[in-house]
Amino acid sequence: MNPNKALWEKGDFTRLAATMRDSGEALVDSIDVHRGMRVLDLGCGDGTTALPSARRGATVLGVDIASNLVAAGAGRAQREGLTNIRFEEGDACSLDNVASDQFDLVVSIFGAMFAPRPFDVAREMARVTRPGGRIVMGNWIPGDPTLVARILQICAAFSPPPPEGFVSPVSWGVEENVRERFCAAGVPDDHIRCERASYTFRHDGPPSEFLALFRDYYGPTMNAFEAAERSGRKAELQQQLTELFERENQGTASSTVIPATYLKVTVDK
Repeated sequence: MNPNKALWEKGDFTRLAATMRDSGEALVDSIDVHRGMRVLDLGCGDGTTALPSARRGATVLGVDIASNLVAAGAGRAQREGLTNIRFEEGDACSLDNVASDQFDLVVSIFGAMFAPRPFDVAREMARVTRPGGRIVMGNWIPGDPTLVARILQICAAFSPPPPEGFVSPVSWGVEENVRERFCAAGVPDDHIRCERASYTFRHDGPPSEFLALFRDYYGPTMNAFEAAERSGRKAELQQQLTELFERENQGTASSTVIPATYLKVTVDK
């Protein structure tokens, strides 16, 4: 199996996605998704930004490599009675079933950044966006002190070395890399804008409970705990993450509100 597919089908990301809904709604509002737009949500998960886009009247295609998340997104859309959205399985590196120049907006929030061939991802995103359309990405930033970047950094220290040729997902959080990849896809440099933004996780429970969601359902964290258990370092990993979650929490002892900084990329085709 494709290792990226295996990673995202391993857990149940819908458990974490439930803590991201408010920020998904706010993001869709901020990029002015409206009726009549054609939107591709790439690495859509179970629809955190795809469903709000459809609720605003856009015609939406959600694509994800994980079949369980595609099914979960389709189920959510069906329960809401949304007929202007569909979900399908696909690879951000090669959108074989997607025609060129057809979307007004291509969105990928913490999705396509995890695909293994970033130059192919940039090329495909540019290819399927119509002239005059936009691409919006949200990417975690390497070395950032806030939640998700630190989770990935801590987990990497407890995991086996990556395979030869591996490109870190958080390399998408470096503006120079973003520009290089989209310029190689034919986008003029002055059509690319990068800014730091914040995404907030909200969980109706203490930070320890929120951490348990990452430990039990988020593929990268699950892999790190498995590796740490094999090396006898599971308690050490748990302690480092506990300290991180408690430090970052802006809620109460019984509720979790944690903002995380990311690089927001906007590309004008």
